Amino acid sequence: MVLVSLRRLAQASLNPMSDTPQDPAPTPEKPTPSPEEITRKLEDFIKNSLGGQVIFSRMETAASKLTPEASGEPELPEPEEPTAAYDFHYKPADIKAHLDRFVIRQDEAKKVLATAVCDHYNHARMLREHDKQKTGSTLEFTKQNVLIVGPTGVGKTYLVKHIADLIGVPFVKADATKFSETGYVGGDVDDLVRDLVAKANGDVQLAEHGIIYLDEIDKLSSGGEGRIGRDVSGRGVQTALLKLMEETEVALYAPNDMRSQMQMMFDTRKGRTGREVINTRNILFIVSGAFSGLERIIEKRQVKASIGFGAQINEKPKAEDLLREARTKDFIDYGFEAEFIGRLPVRVFCDPLSADDLFQIMKNSEGSLIRQYEREFHAYGVRTVFEDDALRAVAERAADEKTGARGLVTAWEKVLRDFKFELPSLNLPDLIIDAALVQNPVQVLERCRIDAQSFSGDSRADAVHSFASQFSAEHGLELVFDAEAVRALVQRSEREGAGVSEICVRLFKDYPFGLQLISRSTGQHAFHLTREAIEQPDAFLSNLVIQSYRSIEVPSH
Repeated sequence: MVLVSLRRLAQASLNPMSDTPQDPAPTPEKPTPSPEEITRKLEDFIKNSLGGQVIFSRMETAASKLTPEASGEPELPEPEEPTAAYDFHYKPADIKAHLDRFVIRQDEAKKVLATAVCDHYNHARMLREHDKQKTGSTLEFTKQNVLIVGPTGVGKTYLVKHIADLIGVPFVKADATKFSETGYVGGDVDDLVRDLVAKANGDVQLAEHGIIYLDEIDKLSSGGEGRIGRDVSGRGVQTALLKLMEETEVALYAPNDMRSQMQMMFDTRKGRTGREVINTRNILFIVSGAFSGLERIIEKRQVKASIGFGAQINEKPKAEDLLREARTKDFIDYGFEAEFIGRLPVRVFCDPLSADDLFQIMKNSEGSLIRQYEREFHAYGVRTVFEDDALRAVAERAADEKTGARGLVTAWEKVLRDFKFELPSLNLPDLIIDAALVQNPVQVLERCRIDAQSFSGDSRADAVHSFASQFSAEHGLELVFDAEAVRALVQRSEREGAGVSEICVRLFKDYPFGLQLISRSTGQHAFHLTREAIEQPDAFLSNLVIQSYRSIEVPSH
């Protein structure tokens, strides 16, 4: 392996007096080459001189986005305050209400997180106002960094991401396992802060009010209580994170990254002497992990405390209940440095998800996985309806996976795998996903093949689906006719001697108003029409409206 000095490479690419092969130096009339041009020349030079292919990583900053024409203009002054970061006006209840739209349950976690976020950004605003007054006095506050404890798939990342989206600050997520102590192979924790600048499109001041989220933080423990944990470098990463979580300054240009150093050289050459450090005082750090085994440490502590005469023998508590009793000493026994765990004063505990919780996630969450599957089938012209009995059946299967909401993807992929493969070629425009399909997908898929062959080339069946498409275009609602409903319409057309389209218009003239009522109250936008809807359309619509109001009256658990 050949190591080439950055200075030598830059000179070889740009200095016309160098003995190294190079492109002709730009004439005085030509604009100074951009970082992208320098990078391209260096890549070509190393490839031609040393063999192989070298590609430098790109690091976008505000300066790197300037065009060659604009690079000769005087640099505009940076804005004094980023509006998104400083114009914080949310209350804890506002943030929780936003989270309720996307995350099911975890009410206590939502309240604690919402309060901690508001405290953090209100403190940042007070510090900024105090600094402007220049009174000479100091205003101290303890950062509200957060530790989230909970099993996988309960929505820890989802909670933090949607908070960042709501308040409009850059958000960076990473797994703690990718980092290593300085001097070892692995990522540098300072890169997290630089990533915030990239997410803020080069706005350093906005980045200084961002959120850094580290998952799997429990993997950094040194293996307390006889557990086999991460090697000693995990302790070094904890130490490296200490300074970031309080207040320190991180170099904007990574000293060990060639592309970053090239960017610094270019900025210096162009006279851009703006800020070169990022202050972490107002960056909110949130870490999370499953902390498997922590409950045993807590239980052991509680057992020791209860030993003695007259001690009551209580029923063994559940693991999730034990985790709520966690103290700082328990985390230290788990393998964390006291200084590190002390930088995380706000503790949030998430509950595991039951089958009913998973059902509510699919049914009511704005980010429901069901919406994703509907879009996937719709891309092939297939309208889908997910019945409640199917959602409950899949929720039961996902709960057995013990991976939270992630188990839903596993369960649904197993059920729908063959349908996603075959249905686009069968030219069936509708698919009803009910409990029968979940329990026996092979049998239902065979029936779909038969229906496709039966309706192939039948213009009357095509007229039914054309009406459904027109209805959707006009009213924004999906009518999904199952095979029996299509056959009933064809039979009624034969019996009455009228066209299928004419019959559909007459039977469903009141459906736009009735279905809009249901949609506004429940959010439902696709409706399964059976043979009953053809034979008794008014009674069928009335029943749908009544069922929708009953579902609103029954509270979700």
